Amino acid sequence: MVKITACVGFIILGIVIDCGGTRRTAAVDDYQHYLGAQYWRDSGAFRNGFNGFASILVVAAFAFGGAELVGLTAAESANPREAIPMATKQVFWRIALFYVVNLFVLGLIVRSDDDRLLNSSGANTKFSPFVIAIQDAGIKTLPSVMNAVITVAVISVANACAFASTRSIQALAGNGMAPRVLAYVDKAGQPLCCVIAQMAFGFLAFISESARSSTVFSWMLALSGLSNFFVWGSIRLAHIRFRYAWKAQGYNVNRIPYRSAFGVYGSWIGLLLNAVCLTATFYSALYVSVSGPGPAR
Repeated sequence: MVKITACVGFIILGIVIDCGGTRRTAAVDDYQHYLGAQYWRDSGAFRNGFNGFASILVVAAFAFGGAELVGLTAAESANPREAIPMATKQVFWRIALFYVVNLFVLGLIVRSDDDRLLNSSGANTKFSPFVIAIQDAGIKTLPSVMNAVITVAVISVANACAFASTRSIQALAGNGMAPRVLAYVDKAGQPLCCVIAQMAFGFLAFISESARSSTVFSWMLALSGLSNFFVWGSIRLAHIRFRYAWKAQGYNVNRIPYRSAFGVYGSWIGLLLNAVCLTATFYSALYVSVSGPGPAR
């Protein structure tokens, strides 16, 4: 609820800022001018052409990761036949509202070539584009509030990843694809050994004390982003194979409790888009290695 409230509030605030409804100082007559789509034309919304677009795909995949976790909750839902379809349908609207609309509004009120954005790597939340937008609007207290919201969001992500990783590892171990000790489940139904193994990776946080912490963080972010492409692609492929196998067995599609809105065709489109994103990502990496880091930025 903290994140949802913050996202909706920022959309409203962003519209006000874009329309020139905030003041730079305490002076009554010192209102900011109307921005409209000025920053989309001036600094540009799509910088450095296709390579600029391709270079940001890994970061985007990292940010959008987690939408598929709703499927992991099926085994622990009281009534998965009702809960999973409802949650899955809500994912589309949540992404459209809290991701796409927020980013669109953000692109209208923060320049893409703002030098302060270069300091927003790692845990520097004070250089987040959301915080920069609020600071430029002359609002004093709200940047600290947004920093707190970002912290809550990070804790929420950690919580979701702890759930997803431990359940995935336990399932792999139960099928003989990981050490058997990781298949252990205690009386409360928790994969205790998986939780211990997963939390051990938390010590990687001490990398932030290293002089090359930003380099390591970039590599970890890239690995996470690329893994999302493989996860989404494998989900699409599994759905396609499942539907063909279902049909080959002579079963009617109406017997499936929940059917994808776009059926097999949607999974083919999704699989193709994942392949395109992976190709663009490898192209971006190759382009940087051949041409140097200058143009890629």
